[in-house]
Amino acid sequence: MQALHIMSNRYIVIMAGGRGERFWPKSRSARPKHLQAIIGEKTMLAQTVERVAALVPPENLLIITAAEQRQVVLEDLPQLSSDQVVGEPVGRDTAAAVGLATVLVRAKDPDAVYAILPADHVIHDGPAYSEVLETAFSAAEETESLVTIGVKPTEPATGYGYVQTGLVKTYIMGTPVYTVQRFVEKPDLQTALSYVDSGEYFWNAGMFIWKVSAIDAALQNYTPDLYSGLKSISDGIAAGTSLESLMTEVYPALEKISVDFAIMEKAQNVLMVESAFDWDDVGAWPAIERHFPEDALGNVKKGDAIYKESADNIIVSENGHLTALIGVQSLIVVHTEDVTLVCHKDRAQDIKTIVKELGENEDFKHLV
Repeated sequence: MQALHIMSNRYIVIMAGGRGERFWPKSRSARPKHLQAIIGEKTMLAQTVERVAALVPPENLLIITAAEQRQVVLEDLPQLSSDQVVGEPVGRDTAAAVGLATVLVRAKDPDAVYAILPADHVIHDGPAYSEVLETAFSAAEETESLVTIGVKPTEPATGYGYVQTGLVKTYIMGTPVYTVQRFVEKPDLQTALSYVDSGEYFWNAGMFIWKVSAIDAALQNYTPDLYSGLKSISDGIAAGTSLESLMTEVYPALEKISVDFAIMEKAQNVLMVESAFDWDDVGAWPAIERHFPEDALGNVKKGDAIYKESADNIIVSENGHLTALIGVQSLIVVHTEDVTLVCHKDRAQDIKTIVKELGENEDFKHLV
């Protein structure tokens, strides 16, 4: 294993946005998926911070979250100072978050390189994860490239975007760094099968590492309207205006677009490092089956539950509440203090529709 180097010009920015609606009723707008202990004893955000803590100086870690979640994030991560957690007054998708991260990191060190990472993925092999990030940092430092981490597909998943690799550009500590031919959006099943069979495609894990100068140039080149708004924030910071007021005044008007659409699908200077760690974005309740033991009939539980003549169920039961199942199969049953969800596993993606309906119902919108 290669030695990890803590360098003062390296930063890590964690995107802790999103609502995690497919994990309702555990995930709520005030405490969404990344602020829940879906897998493990700590929140997903806290686990993410622990994984990267050894890679950068403590003060070089930033969290971008929703403004209404900022205080909860600070409570969840007491080791961070107040200015290390920035709240978006309104979500403007990942390109704006990347742009904001670039502004904030550049204000601290214009020569910096930073990684921007999701807050809500499950990775058990922390040392391998750190080693891959170390390689990606080195690749970004040695070039003016935009570096991403690709996950070798284990199945023809249609819920992920893909990255098509080209030739090996270089080797860093014996690890190949590939050129990227293109980013592609979520495919249909037949296309996904062809991707997996080709051996050229990797899952897009949404992890990016780049120099401030490289991503700044990409933002200016590919998203001029977004860049103009970001420049207003940057100029305001330089003039001594508070970040909070700049976020309130400027951020809501920024272009709403993903970083994949805005930049990664257009850029010609993209490199990829292959993951050497386990990875799961745990997108909906059925994903937890991969992380908890199951009984002889395929039932998986978190909390107190008993079954009789029941198979292939997922049960999440909180606060000492016992959930009992008799004669059922392939259900998701989630019990929280104020809501109980019963859903067929095949309909897990439709939980979002319930959340939408509740949000429009005056009697129940407080449960969203």
